[in-house]
Amino acid sequence: DRAGGLILVNSGSRHEAKYLSGISHFLEKLAFSSTAQFGSKDEILLTLEKHGGICDCQASRDTIMYAVSADTRGLDTVVNLLADVALQPRLSDEEIEMTRMAIRFELEDLNMRPDPEPLLTEMIHAAAYRGNTVGLNRFCPVENTDKIDREVLHSYLRNYYTPDRMVLAGVGIEHEQLVECAKKHLLGAEPVWGSGQTRDVDRSVAQYTGGIVKVEKDMSDVSLGPTPIPELTHIMIGLESCSFLEEDFIPFAVLNMMMGGGGSFSAGGPGKGMFTRLYLNVLNRHHWMYNATSYHHSYEDTGLLCIHASADPKQVREMVEIITREFILMAGAVGEVELERAKTQLKSMLMMNLESRPVIFEDVGRQVLATNTRKLPHELCALISQVKSTDIKRVVTKMLHKKPAVAALGDLTDLPTYEHIQAALSSKDGRLPRMYRLFR
Repeated sequence: DRAGGLILVNSGSRHEAKYLSGISHFLEKLAFSSTAQFGSKDEILLTLEKHGGICDCQASRDTIMYAVSADTRGLDTVVNLLADVALQPRLSDEEIEMTRMAIRFELEDLNMRPDPEPLLTEMIHAAAYRGNTVGLNRFCPVENTDKIDREVLHSYLRNYYTPDRMVLAGVGIEHEQLVECAKKHLLGAEPVWGSGQTRDVDRSVAQYTGGIVKVEKDMSDVSLGPTPIPELTHIMIGLESCSFLEEDFIPFAVLNMMMGGGGSFSAGGPGKGMFTRLYLNVLNRHHWMYNATSYHHSYEDTGLLCIHASADPKQVREMVEIITREFILMAGAVGEVELERAKTQLKSMLMMNLESRPVIFEDVGRQVLATNTRKLPHELCALISQVKSTDIKRVVTKMLHKKPAVAALGDLTDLPTYEHIQAALSSKDGRLPRMYRLFR
C-alpha cells in the first residue's frame, strides 16, 4: 500500500515583482538538497529508498509543490522529510552554484528545442499580462543567475513560506494519521530563515492587458538531422477567459475540449480527439498546417484560452485568419453531438487524471489553497453535465470583447499587424482586413 504527502505553497513567479525574477526557478531546482537533518540529496534519496519512495518538486506561476510518495509505513518519514525540505533547506554556496549552472543549461536548451510550446506559453503570458502577476517570467533571466544567493532567497522565503500560505495534503492515508504527523513535524516548526514579520506580500490581482510579443528567429537550424523538421512559424492567439473559482470555468473547460486539436502527424484512435473542431475544420481542410491546438490556462484570479498553430512562413497570414475565424465560430452554433462528445471527453479525462497520485495531490492542494474546500470528482462531473450550448455562446461572447494576446515566433515577414488581428476578432466572420496593393 502506498501513501503520499505533499506541501503546496502559494508562491510562484507571479509573486516576484518586488524581487529578482527567477527565485521560484531557483527554489524548484534546489528542492530536496541538503537540509538541517539530511547532509545531501543522496542521503534524502537513500532514506526514501528504504520505504520505496520517490520525491519531486514543481514550480508554476502561482504555486510550488513538494511531493513525496512512499509505502504507508513510511508516512512519518514522508511528513518529516517534507517539513525539513520546505522549512530547513541549507542552501549551501555549492548547491546554489550548481543550480546556477543547471538553470543556464536549461535556458540554452529552451531556445534550441524543436518544440517551442514552453517558449510560446511564456510569450503569450507576457503579452496578456504585461509586466504583472502571471505575466512575469517563469524562468530565471540569464542576467539574474549570478545575483540570486542565499540572502535573496531567505528574504523571499520569509515572506512567502508562511503557514497561512501552505497546505499539507495526503493521499492513501487516514486523515487523523496525517494530522498527527503534521502536529509532530510542522506545528510550531521554526524555519531556518526565522519567523520575523512578513513585510512585502504581493496580493496583486492579475491585470489582463492584451498585446503582442514577437520573437524573430531563424527556425531553419532547430533540427539538423537526417530528417530535418521543415522551418515553421508559430503563432499563439489568446483571449482572457476566467479564473478557476468562477462558475464559467466549467463551460470554458468544455469549450477547450471541443476545440481540441493537435499535430497533423499524430496517429488517430478512440479518444484522440479526431472529431474536435481544430481537427475537422483546420487540420483536415488545410493540409499545409502542421499544428493547431487549444490550451486553457487557469489561475485563481484570471484565465487564458489560446490556440497555437504552426505552418510554413509563407502561409502565416492565412494561418492567422484561420485561427481568428475559429474564435468567431466559437460564438456560433454548437452542435448537440459535438457538445456531448466534449463533455464526455472532459469527464473521462478528469477521471483518468484522478487515477494518478500527482494529479490528486495538485487537485486537492490547489483547491484547498484557493477556497479552503475541495470539490469532489462526482460534483465536478455533475457540473460538466449541466453545460448547455447557450453557456458556451455566453462565455465566448464575453471573451471576444477583450483585446487579444498574441505570441509569434519564427520568420514573421508576413505576420499581420496586431491591429489587423484585433479587427478580425471584432468582425462578424473573423476575416483579416483586406490589403490592397497599388501597382503603378
